[in-house]
Amino acid sequence: MRSMRVASLAVFVACAVWGVGCGGGGGGGGAPPPEDPFTTQEEAARFLTQATFGTTQQELQVAMALGREGWLNRQFDLPTTSQVTYLNALGQAEPASDRRVEGWWQIVLTGDDQLRQRVAWALSQILVISDVDMGENNVTYGMAAYYDMLADNAFGNYRELLEQVTLSPVMGRYLSMVRNEKADPTENIRPDENYAREVMQLFSIGLERLNQDGTAIIGTDNNPVPTYDQSVIEGFAAVFTGWNYAGIPSWNSGGYRNYRDPMEPFEQFHDTNEKTILNGQVLPAGRTARVDLESALDAIFNHPNVPPFISKQLIQRLVTSNPSTAYVRRVADVFANNGQGVRGDLRAVVHAILTDDEAKNGATQQPTTFGKLKEPLLRVTQMWRAFQARAGTTGYAYGRPERDFAQAPLRSPSVFNFYRPEYAQPGEIANAGQVSPEFQILTETAIMGVTNQLYDRTVRGYSGAPGTNFTDILLIIDFERSLANAPIALIDHLDLILMSGQMPGAMRQTLINYVDAIPFTDGGNTRVAEAIFLIVSSPEFAVQR
Repeated sequence: MRSMRVASLAVFVACAVWGVGCGGGGGGGGAPPPEDPFTTQEEAARFLTQATFGTTQQELQVAMALGREGWLNRQFDLPTTSQVTYLNALGQAEPASDRRVEGWWQIVLTGDDQLRQRVAWALSQILVISDVDMGENNVTYGMAAYYDMLADNAFGNYRELLEQVTLSPVMGRYLSMVRNEKADPTENIRPDENYAREVMQLFSIGLERLNQDGTAIIGTDNNPVPTYDQSVIEGFAAVFTGWNYAGIPSWNSGGYRNYRDPMEPFEQFHDTNEKTILNGQVLPAGRTARVDLESALDAIFNHPNVPPFISKQLIQRLVTSNPSTAYVRRVADVFANNGQGVRGDLRAVVHAILTDDEAKNGATQQPTTFGKLKEPLLRVTQMWRAFQARAGTTGYAYGRPERDFAQAPLRSPSVFNFYRPEYAQPGEIANAGQVSPEFQILTETAIMGVTNQLYDRTVRGYSGAPGTNFTDILLIIDFERSLANAPIALIDHLDLILMSGQMPGAMRQTLINYVDAIPFTDGGNTRVAEAIFLIVSSPEFAVQR
């Protein structure tokens, strides 16, 4: 009953703040209720944990007013908040890579386009590039443009995204497609196979043929059927020849490299011989670099593995590490055909992921297997968004989070991301046939580092006055302080905003008792800060369910 009363109040407040259609008008009958409404704030908060970088009071009110469908449609229509725009505003010709990461923090913590940015974050861990060891300062703009490209295409078509990724100059640099030359035996030159391998293995189809539900197809030898062999890699390596930085005067020209604009073809370096690619498809001789590339990407995109391979990873990044085969199939079916004959419609795919019954009810239907370990950075963004974290006039000056959290945007240690989607923690998880991708970076060092950072950013430093010039990223806890003298109300509020109302009863009572025992002598600061720390450092908070 309490949740329904609070939900009704939230709808009323959101109507007033956002002006969304909440009834009233001429006939007095009111507008119809939102499609697929949230019945409780807890339900809405859980949805926002899957779809954003963290629940806020304001976003919770909007979700309650609009319902699941209305909230999704609003997010689908919001434009991209751009990292390149952030860098431009700095007025620096060649900003260091830390400035790009600081821009990422500002966008994911304060940007309205939360769903777009959350999907872009997921895509950045599938279509991986990294500025680790790239070395050049001017690559920063290229990396920011790459992330913007992922955000721009988060609700677009995967075929178009795959082409933009392929022609990205930073991808060309990262996986050595830039200046990839046709074979020349006299000079001992062979086409580079790096991008040819990864575009298939990691960006599209994987190593094994899949059923539509994501399970491997087993051959007559009782082993998974491979998707391609070395000859196919060599065929694609020949396809991806003849591309260089845009505007460069000659093939081997030195000087400033254009990391912002798509690569351009140099036809004299493109292999024009006949090429055999996926499933025995032959690309005829005598074609241009662009025509060959278009045909090759069409062949990849139309391979039957792409819907389950990409859909399952997006489910893992947004909802649960171990989706049922039926969940994967339902989403993969939408990837294959959005209902209007279109393949690869990411808007439809994201909608299918977040509105599926398993996303809504998996925690109760599959209590022992549903959910995922939160990525370290998402634990931080969730806390900072919940309490409107700010950093004075200096911006979010935290450019090297990988030192504390083993993660930073576009800064993985390899093209295989921070962790693999099929990683299974040895022991109980692996023995059960389950996977736990994020556990791959959950080392003892990481656990201590994350806990120490959470302590530093809550108990040791937790509030700042608006307009103050400070460099720390501090929590704004004015509302929480107003609840500090009522421990039950405080813990229930923190349970909703941080844990979607899923706090176990024993944990809730322990926290209430602990907070009540702290003397109320400083306006509630200590009570609030310690309660927040104990929650965000707990194993229960570390799991998204």
